[in-house]
Amino acid sequence: MLTNHHTHSLYSDGSSQPEDYILEAISKGFNILGFTEHSPLPFENTFSFKKENRDEYVELMQNLKQKYSSQIAIYSGMEMDYIPWMSDSFGKVRTEYKLDYLIGSVHLVKPKNSDELWFTDGPDYKTYDQGLNELFGGDIKKAVTTYYKQLNEMIETQHIDIIGHFDKIKMHNRDRFFKEDEPWYMALVSETLELLQDRDIIVEVNTRGIYKQRSDTTYPGLDILKQIKKLRIPVMVNSDAHKPHELDGELGFGFSLLKEAGIDEVVYFKGNGWGFEAIE
Repeated sequence: MLTNHHTHSLYSDGSSQPEDYILEAISKGFNILGFTEHSPLPFENTFSFKKENRDEYVELMQNLKQKYSSQIAIYSGMEMDYIPWMSDSFGKVRTEYKLDYLIGSVHLVKPKNSDELWFTDGPDYKTYDQGLNELFGGDIKKAVTTYYKQLNEMIETQHIDIIGHFDKIKMHNRDRFFKEDEPWYMALVSETLELLQDRDIIVEVNTRGIYKQRSDTTYPGLDILKQIKKLRIPVMVNSDAHKPHELDGELGFGFSLLKEAGIDEVVYFKGNGWGFEAIE
């Protein structure tokens, strides 16, 4: 079974109309395609969904699901950006947009006692470095700890089905500021994994960093996947596509890492819940 549950169209920061992705997915033999635009945020930006497009989008998704139902299963999700005191209630968004599932992610980190935000994503590492220096005084341990605490707060206070690229904080680090085997960092990861296990939340194995040449491995990578195996946390492999041709970007690499970690099945959405598929 070929699936991708994490896709962005031009309704957020993707390049094309949703139907273009569907046609590409069909041509590549996909069985399931889920759209997950970046959730609306209460400030101007170039990447999140615009609330004024809600009704148009909901109707479009319903029509596309019906139009292509004999060829591919189409689902409407959303990648929820969690920012304390700024994000809408995830449950409210799920209802208003008639969503099938939610991915929970953190891209913008809110320091304690500050309204400024540290943007940890994007193509330019200089933005990451600038935020680290200006908002955290260059203290990488404090900055990364704030990131994981924000992730944990999201897990504890919002209902999500999947956690998106949860260790993506490493993307612009590239071993410059910290090593992933340092005890303090490993402790943060373990704490988050325990929360995910307790709530039976699916971990996304995100391949975007590889095909965009921003990472040498997936989010998360092999070492964390081995911990996920021990904790029996469900997983799926997603390409986080922003363009139609990216739908199958390095999915094979993601599955190979799962096998190396001893994981033998992945999760997929089946319309009324989640199912399991053995990895071939």
